[in-house]
Amino acid sequence: MPVSRPPSAGADPGRRRVLAALLGAPVLAAGGLTGCRAGPSPSSPDREGPVELSVFWWGGARRADLTERALRLYTERHPRVGFRVTWQGLDGYYSRLATQALGGNVPDLIQLDDGVLTEYARRGILLDLTDHVADNRLDLRDLPEGLARYGQVDGRTMAVAAGQTAATLVFNRDLLRTLRVPEPRTGMSWDEYVDWAGQVTRASRGRVAGTTDPSGDYRALWLWLRGQGREFYQGRQLGFGVDELAGWFALWRRARAARATPGAALVEQADTGEPARQLVVSGLTAASFAWSHQLPELQRLTRAELGVAPFPGSPTAQWPRASMYWAVFRGSRNPDAAIDVINFLTTDVAAGAVLGHERGLTPSRAVRGAVAASVTDPAEQRVAALAGTLNAGTAPAPPPTGHPRVRTLLVEAAESVRAGRTAERAAAARFVAQAAAALAG
Repeated sequence: MPVSRPPSAGADPGRRRVLAALLGAPVLAAGGLTGCRAGPSPSSPDREGPVELSVFWWGGARRADLTERALRLYTERHPRVGFRVTWQGLDGYYSRLATQALGGNVPDLIQLDDGVLTEYARRGILLDLTDHVADNRLDLRDLPEGLARYGQVDGRTMAVAAGQTAATLVFNRDLLRTLRVPEPRTGMSWDEYVDWAGQVTRASRGRVAGTTDPSGDYRALWLWLRGQGREFYQGRQLGFGVDELAGWFALWRRARAARATPGAALVEQADTGEPARQLVVSGLTAASFAWSHQLPELQRLTRAELGVAPFPGSPTAQWPRASMYWAVFRGSRNPDAAIDVINFLTTDVAAGAVLGHERGLTPSRAVRGAVAASVTDPAEQRVAALAGTLNAGTAPAPPPTGHPRVRTLLVEAAESVRAGRTAERAAAARFVAQAAAALAG
């Protein structure tokens, strides 16, 4: 099975260039690649020759190894189905996808995140999977209802969760033991969390701040809003206004005044979202905000034992989120085979045992239970244990077109407030106006 190793990463192009390349690709461009020889899966149409599927995802070497092992297992069961895989880091991933499109080689199977799902679906880049779900050729019956719904756009299933994740608080257990400060508890309010962080800073005599400042983190804002009965989005518009965002900024102003957070320059390092720059890993804070499926990677970056807890606020503000999706290119020459591979990766026990929780918890609850004993990584075990305690609420629709730009605007607004360049309400008003324009574009 040929494998393309990660190229050097470059800056992603603008969204328009990516979409223009994809939309300009021939509808039947996928395939035509050499790989392990094979034939169709049971759900594929009858054909005599081999089926070749190209697969593209982002991630590190461990994810690549596990994914390739799972695909080889599929080929063992369906000896005429083979794969050509390409993978790389997230930085430059969508640029590489655009390059493949320009060359007429859009992969049959692609890994996406919720920031682009709605846009790719509405622009006709992805294959509609709804009919396959209806007759259970793509079997989502054992996925949590909210997780299955989080792959729908306008009521149509356009992608399937490759894993389940949650927005979580990651904290330094060793440090808290040394300082004799209790671990953050489930259900603590946001104000209580800020007080807890200030207690950590005082106990360490200012050497370590209690928490990073998540005022520019859309996940934190979204869950804070849901705790107040609001949503980040309502259809294709923001679900909140200037008053709510100014209140959110004010909460973190109080945290900074209490020295519960580090300085603005340090927080901006964490705003990139890169695991290696999270302040709980570098030892500059006792806690950071991250996706639960990132805990194993974060743990590998530090010698301190890391713990994981839900975000502050009501646990019902959470919902079963897709850490990432598998989707099929609309122009795939082998759509039924590609869909059967997704079905295998998400619902087969043997595949689940191979993949583990590297992309997040296995989507299928039955598979998750069957492979639980085979998950030996302590960090992955802690993530699985946390998932069992979350009383998740109703899942919203995936973010609308324009979400990546909205995320960037929120970071810019929060950084402007932290640095004292803009007053909270003025920054909130500018964000709301700019976000509305981004969502309307």
